[in-house]
Order: sequence, then C-alpha cells, then structure tokens
Amino acid sequence: MTRAPHAALPPLSVLRAFRLTGRPRPLDGGQGQSVRVGDAVLKPVGDRADVEWTARLMNGLQGRKAFRVPQFLPSVSGGHVVDGWAATRFLTGEPGPVGRWDSLFTAARDFHQALRDEPRPERLDVYRHPWAVADRVAWGDSTAEVPASVRRPVARLLALREPVAMPDQLVHGDLTGNVLFAPGHAPAIIDFSPYWRPVAYADAIVVVDGLLHHGAGPSLADSLPSGVESEQTLVRALIFRLVALGILAGPDGTPADQELLGFARVSGLLEERIRGRRGQEPTGARRTSGTW
Repeated sequence: MTRAPHAALPPLSVLRAFRLTGRPRPLDGGQGQSVRVGDAVLKPVGDRADVEWTARLMNGLQGRKAFRVPQFLPSVSGGHVVDGWAATRFLTGEPGPVGRWDSLFTAARDFHQALRDEPRPERLDVYRHPWAVADRVAWGDSTAEVPASVRRPVARLLALREPVAMPDQLVHGDLTGNVLFAPGHAPAIIDFSPYWRPVAYADAIVVVDGLLHHGAGPSLADSLPSGVESEQTLVRALIFRLVALGILAGPDGTPADQELLGFARVSGLLEERIRGRRGQEPTGARRTSGTW
C-alpha cells in the first residue's frame, strides 16, 4: 500500500471538537484520506445524515466477541461530524484476505447476523455512486451505460440470471479489503458499504473479488452453500463488479485488458457450471479448466 502524499489534515478546531490532542499523521492504505491522532482516526466525510446513521449502527455493535467495528466518537456538540470530518477509535489490524478466507467469512456472517433485524434505510434509494448503480443492474432494478467492451460480457452474465427467493437484509457489500486481522483480536469490519440484499450476495462478492484480484482458485466458491441460489448470487456479484468497472471507465472509456481478461476467465468458469447444470453446452464460450 502507498501513502497519499498530500492527504489533507484536520484543522485544530476539529481536533478540539473531538477532544483530541496530538499531531495528525496520515495513515497508509484506503484512499489516503485518513489520519491518526493518538488513539483516534479522522476521515473527511460527505453526507452528515449518512454518517450519523452509520455511527448509530456501528456504536450499537460494540463489544461483540466475533468481530470488531469502528466506534464513532461524539463531538462536544454531540454530533459525529465536525466541519466535514468524522472520528473513530483506532482499530489495530491489517487487511488482506489471502490465507484468512475462513476467518473473513465467519466474521462477516456473524456481523450480518447482528444486523438481521435492522430496518431498510430509505437513504439507499438515493445513492447514485457507481457501485449502487451496478448493484441495481445486477438485480434487474435498473440499467446503466457502459463501454462497448463491457456490454457483451454483461449481456452474457445477465442471460445466466434466474429468479432467487432469499430474504433481503442490511449487508456490507465490500468486505474483501475491509476486514482487518490482528493476532489476539477478532477481525475488524470497517468502511461499511450498505446494501439491502441477501447475506449470500455479500459472501458472493467476496468470492468474486478473490477470484478476480487475490489469486484464489475456484474452490473458494465452496465457502458458499451449495445450490442454485448461491450460484445465482455469484452471477449477480460478478455483474455488480463488471458493471461498476464499466461505469468508472465511462461510456467512451475502456477498462484495462488485464481486468477484462480476469472477468472473462471467471465468467467462463461460472457459465460452464451453470450451463452444465442446465444440460447445455457453453455457447461461444471458451471452456476453462478448474472445478467448483
């Protein structure tokens, strides 16, 4: 990971509002925007209501044995945002799922179990960032403009979708790089990315990320329950990541060839599995080695 060379530092007034003393120091990793002050981490934030909702949610999950989450610090005024900054307690640990997949999945499932009774937040309806749009495309709720190089692989994946009947709930849709591991501590789940989808979808996104970016083999999919519904969450997770890639590139852009090759490889594995179950030959797809 690299450090952002020009990370903004919070002004003294923000430190005082959060009752913090010490010199702010930029933290490695993430988007290079976080700074540490003593036992706290400060980060510039956007929508105040979003932060207050997240703070209530995360602070209500403190003290769990199976996982840790950030504890948001109140300011002297009682709110959790001061001049565009929020503060949380520092959580020890490092990201990196390789060799820790089982621990990640266990922590994620315990985390989602703790969220099972949370109501659906209305703010999800107004999110327009690329990942929110891509999620809606994956589940058939919307469409999106993507580069020509992405349209055909997306269409092939959309053709693999089948109806699913799994309950939706509040889930973290970007766990792979946002779980910290430290000896003697439960995994820490950070940077909550909320979606209202089945828990299996959140797990499937982790599997897809592992196959695409972390050198995982097809056996990582065995972390999911067997069956058509888990298979279908993998289809949607792959659509989600591919459409987001296309949106970020822009309608006239072109994602890197290496990224597109990765999606083609994983799509081929998934298509082969699904068409095999359906008793069909992959049409126009190059058969790939590996089993699920």
